[in-house]
Amino acid sequence: MRKSLFLIALTLTLAFSLSACGFKLRGTFDAKFAFETIYLALSETDELHAALKRAIESGKTTRIVGDPKTAQAIFSVVSDSKQKNILSLSGTGRVKEFQFVRTFSFRLHTAKGQNFLPPATIVIRRDMNFDDTLVLAKESEEAVLWRDIESDLVGQLMRRLTKAKNQPLDE
Repeated sequence: MRKSLFLIALTLTLAFSLSACGFKLRGTFDAKFAFETIYLALSETDELHAALKRAIESGKTTRIVGDPKTAQAIFSVVSDSKQKNILSLSGTGRVKEFQFVRTFSFRLHTAKGQNFLPPATIVIRRDMNFDDTLVLAKESEEAVLWRDIESDLVGQLMRRLTKAKNQPLDE
């Protein structure tokens, strides 16, 4: 009985102390953009398009439009590359470690070409140990890492898009 009362008291103390220090679980990103409409210059079948659309539309103020002429802002991809690099080899010449790199350059501009943000590049890296006796497991891990990279990319893009000003920089 005393032990259960102690555990309840300890749990309540921890809960109150965490709430008092400002701790908050990471939730959805409620973005507030300086523009009401945006056009995503990406293929609609692209996974990044779907993830960005979902993230942008989760907010209440901005909507995606299908025509760049009607959009206040246009999100354009300048370049997007994925690389799988060998980081290290064993003494027998077998791969021990890979690095996955995604380099993504973009710009946010008006239909007239004026920039809301300066063109920017995001580089995301993930490392993975490799064992050729566990090829199937490592293939699954690689797929998970690429999904994690894309999720991180969307989060970084959303944070950068919220930094856009009401007026294009070129004015």
